[in-house]
Amino acid sequence: MPLTLQLFLALVLYSLNCTALLAAENNQEQDPNRQLSQLQQAIAEQKSAIAEKDKKRAQLEEQLRKDDLAVAKIARAINDTASEYQQTQKKLNQLAKQKQQLNRQKSRQEQLLAHQLRTVYSTGHHDYLKLLLNQEQTSKIQRTLSYYQYINDARVQEIERFQSTLSSLLQVTTEHQEHSNKLLTLQATQKQQQVALQENKQKRKQTLSSLKAQLLNNKQQLAKLEAEEANLVQALKELEKLVKAETNLNGLGQLKRKLSWPVKGKILHSFGSKKQGYLKWKGVLLSAPIGRQVQTIHNGTVLFSDWLKGYGLVTVIDHGNGYMSLYGHNQTLLKNVGDRVETGEVIALVGQSGGQNRSGLYFEVRHRGQAKNPKLWCR
Repeated sequence: MPLTLQLFLALVLYSLNCTALLAAENNQEQDPNRQLSQLQQAIAEQKSAIAEKDKKRAQLEEQLRKDDLAVAKIARAINDTASEYQQTQKKLNQLAKQKQQLNRQKSRQEQLLAHQLRTVYSTGHHDYLKLLLNQEQTSKIQRTLSYYQYINDARVQEIERFQSTLSSLLQVTTEHQEHSNKLLTLQATQKQQQVALQENKQKRKQTLSSLKAQLLNNKQQLAKLEAEEANLVQALKELEKLVKAETNLNGLGQLKRKLSWPVKGKILHSFGSKKQGYLKWKGVLLSAPIGRQVQTIHNGTVLFSDWLKGYGLVTVIDHGNGYMSLYGHNQTLLKNVGDRVETGEVIALVGQSGGQNRSGLYFEVRHRGQAKNPKLWCR
């Protein structure tokens, strides 16, 4: 092999070795950068997944709100229909009794008219013209005419009363039939409403299951409860600004241990007991079946009647002098903002709105924004 060729091959081999060494050095320099890039990409993907999860949870919470409101709407309609049904049934019973009384009255009047006719017949058929032309025994004629006039007047009055009874009986019978038809319509409406209620409840159940699938760790759960409590406190502060002093609302200051609980049920969570982390219960959670009536503890004015995140369907009542009572997790609300309510008046029906696993009532008493133990007021 010529020397020139040997030198050329040696140079080529040397060049290849140098290129390989440079490439290896470059790879060693790029490895940390590649690792950083991969880590940043993983962080970005994790953030995106968390954001997507938060977005999904927010959508499910909004859907839960809509489901709770849908259940509340149909539940209130059912309650209104039930009240109307009871009133119609009561009116129907009254009409039935009235109809029986009119029928008895009609029978008595028929008997009386029959007796009058028999009396007239038994006196014989006198010719009035002959009596008038007969100049003999004028005093007897006068008495006979007066007697006839008396019987005739009595018969006319009885006939008028009989006609009035028949008219009243016809009116009552017609009204009775109308209420009977209304009762049948209400029964059909109740069946339809119950079907709609079950459908809405099933839809809400599915939403709740999806929401629970979005698991939260302890820290996230604490943050969620903190946000919900802060939202409630802020809402109550806003309501306090709207309160107008009413001289006839004296608050709850003089009523300690004199009031009744808003619903009968076992206390599941007491005031001041641990809720999550450092958070404590600001009210009490009372166990009660769905649909049980919730009564206001004292008279006042409805300040809030709507859905609130974490507390479901809530009613807040102002009792005056800075005192408020709050009723949450209801199935439906029966009073509107501005309504005046009296002690013991039904304001809502027990439910499990706001994402609760079981039915019950959340109940708070506050004075000038500060949560107080309800046991201080309720027996």
